[in-house]
Amino acid sequence: MTAFEKVLAARDARKLTAVDFIANMFGDSFIELHGDRRFSDDKAVVSGLAMLYDMPVTVIGLEKGRNTKERMERNFGQAHPEGYRKALRLMKQAEKFHRPVLCLVDTSGAYCGIGAEERGQGLAIAENIMEMMTLKTPILTILIGEGGSGGALALAVADEVWMLENSVYSVISPEGCASILWKDSSKAAEAAEALKMTAQDLFKLGVIERIIRQPKAEDKAMFESLKLLVSRTFEKNLSMTDEELTNARYNRFRKIGNNL
Repeated sequence: MTAFEKVLAARDARKLTAVDFIANMFGDSFIELHGDRRFSDDKAVVSGLAMLYDMPVTVIGLEKGRNTKERMERNFGQAHPEGYRKALRLMKQAEKFHRPVLCLVDTSGAYCGIGAEERGQGLAIAENIMEMMTLKTPILTILIGEGGSGGALALAVADEVWMLENSVYSVISPEGCASILWKDSSKAAEAAEALKMTAQDLFKLGVIERIIRQPKAEDKAMFESLKLLVSRTFEKNLSMTDEELTNARYNRFRKIGNNL
């Protein structure tokens, strides 16, 4: 597949979304929690508590929806500032009880409407990035579709970042990049190649730590394998002291790009 074909696959409405991953990994143990305690509950962000085997975890997902009605309700996975504040509220709660945090990212970017900007969209994203860097509990982020700009990064300052094989992660969409560089959005395929936004490119660059096989609905073996990988990663990081954990997270980001 070309880079742009992977972009289209990441946007495919038939692929599994965050709620599908949560259902397959955690089943009935997931308890959704709502609201940022400041403005409202953002339905683009699905978050709550769950059991990973016998380990309590906090789960936060950016949810696009699976049909037109759901997508409109979820704002196509584009979170408002209250969505990021809800996520941060639950991450700070996880830190208090030393629960690991799993983030599932699938968004073209944070919502850029007037209301979102008036309520501090940029500040909400910046606060998440700052707080996650020093959060004293393990964080793992998995890109399960699109990872667009700061909207994705606000949930991706983690100890490790994994991607599905057909997901993408970039500072801008290929169409946006082509419009800026060449004033021609039809050159999106060329831009996608140049952006190095596929899981395979980002693994080579050291931006992510693992590529995950693309799952299908009810693929129990794949989800059981994923659960085991997540559990082992959390167990490894829970064995570290707070200082070791935050230093390792900081150094992870400092070394990105050293192999260019």
